[in-house]
Amino acid sequence: MQEDKIHQSFSVLRKYCEDNAFKGYDPYDGLNSKLFNAIPFAKKSRLIRLVWIQFFKRSPINLRKFVGIQHEYNPKALGLFLSAYCILYKQNKKPSDLAQIHFFIEKIEFYKSKGFSGDCWGYNFDWESRAFFQPKFTPTIVASTFIANALLDAYEITKDEKLLQSARSTCAFILNDLNRTIENENSFAFSYSPIDKSVVYNASLLGARLLARVYFYTKEKMLFDASKSVMNYCCNCQKQDGSWSYGALPFHQWIDNFHTGYNLECIADYMKFTDDNSYTKQLSSGFDYYINTFFTDSGIAKYYNNSIYPIDIHAPSQLVITLEKLNKLNEHKALLDSVLNRTIDKMQSKKGYFYYQINKYITSKIPYMRWSQAWMFLSLTVYLNYFPKESNE
Repeated sequence: MQEDKIHQSFSVLRKYCEDNAFKGYDPYDGLNSKLFNAIPFAKKSRLIRLVWIQFFKRSPINLRKFVGIQHEYNPKALGLFLSAYCILYKQNKKPSDLAQIHFFIEKIEFYKSKGFSGDCWGYNFDWESRAFFQPKFTPTIVASTFIANALLDAYEITKDEKLLQSARSTCAFILNDLNRTIENENSFAFSYSPIDKSVVYNASLLGARLLARVYFYTKEKMLFDASKSVMNYCCNCQKQDGSWSYGALPFHQWIDNFHTGYNLECIADYMKFTDDNSYTKQLSSGFDYYINTFFTDSGIAKYYNNSIYPIDIHAPSQLVITLEKLNKLNEHKALLDSVLNRTIDKMQSKKGYFYYQINKYITSKIPYMRWSQAWMFLSLTVYLNYFPKESNE
């Protein structure tokens, strides 16, 4: 049966991640290269930085060890693994899973970015994009909110108040350190990081979701008001067909699978944590667009709304999470099983790890820890928690 196959897939993935101590490469870690950083003119050139990082992101051949890029912990990956182990512990109450939870909490504490209004996290590499350059460990709203939500998952198990305080502290980072694009007094968006002013819809919604979840515990009206203002802004930017572009900048106008999934789960969680159901219509139209646009009858999870390729591991992993957040796992189980079957058959290696991308002519089989393994680890955990093997029922 399907659950047996997915359980086996998860078992070998778990062994791979644990054997590698949850450390690994990342699609965007090219600028961690010791060779690159030894070349002064290269480090100072924005164009060279961009070309270098894109080369390593797009190359199907992993050349990282030859240029001095090492396996490292990625803070966001630690957060994703923490959320997954919280689910595992709730299932079986195994002491080993609880020990793993404490391990991730300690690592997350170690990797906090310093000098901001609250607890926050960034990535373990310099990141050059078309929109901005972010030095290593520059905190972002995306990394910080996924990690803070994971700490809240752990708080619900351990009842350690320090974890709730840390998530509340992340709200202070979001409210005080991020820039805002203001539409009116009841509608604004957060920037991606403290050093840019870009509007990325899924990033702002992730921030709003965390504010709403902390509000659920603290009942602070300021958290609710800020969260709702971001919901107003981002839902006003939803297109008539239910979709969202990635962001507001001219070169952010693509529409993709997993960022749409982020948007949907954030709106669903906002309404869950606040009891404000003002965005039911936007959630419904957004989900209809998502489920009818990004998945084929043969189980392919498309990357873009208008193109199958690249087939990216993040898309099928997000499907499970989106369906679970919207309480639609049973309703769409046939599609979900088709997508996961194909993903396991086409994108999981015999060693247990999942590939990064399948393109039209080439496949990148590089085992990225954050982008591929952490997301599939969480996704399969969510699936098996909802659809356990018969022997576990």
